[in-house]
Amino acid sequence: MNNQGKKGLKYGVIIGLALLAGVTAAFAFNFPGLGKSEKVKPVNGVVSIAVAKLSDGTAHYYRLEDGGKELKFFLVKGSDGAIHAAFDACDVCFREKKGYQQQGDQMLCKNCNQKFAINKIGVASGGGCNPSHLPARIDGAYIRVSVADLKAGAHFF
Repeated sequence: MNNQGKKGLKYGVIIGLALLAGVTAAFAFNFPGLGKSEKVKPVNGVVSIAVAKLSDGTAHYYRLEDGGKELKFFLVKGSDGAIHAAFDACDVCFREKKGYQQQGDQMLCKNCNQKFAINKIGVASGGGCNPSHLPARIDGAYIRVSVADLKAGAHFF
């Protein structure tokens, strides 16, 4: 093989690997269990997440694997300074398994495109396409979510 042929092969391999990496990344964000959520492991029946991780006001997505199901939830610090916790599923559209994405100070249902104010996510915001409330408590430097509360929302997944 001449030099030009070797160069062409080399560039072809590089382009092929770059395409493969791009396709892999694209699929990773669409398959359950991959992409936007971080896997968590409970200790003594509780999932603990550092409050400091939420200081950016961005929704952080998590998942707990339980009996073959991925129980997904998000935590986000609202402009009110409170931490808001919800399942990554709404009370109506959960069957579509699309969840939410953040748009500024709102969470958007990726199925019906309704938006919900982050500061209103909580116990009183049930029903409709609202993010389904997930009980969580701040305990010092950590937000604690009980596995029992996560399992109570297993029907969403």
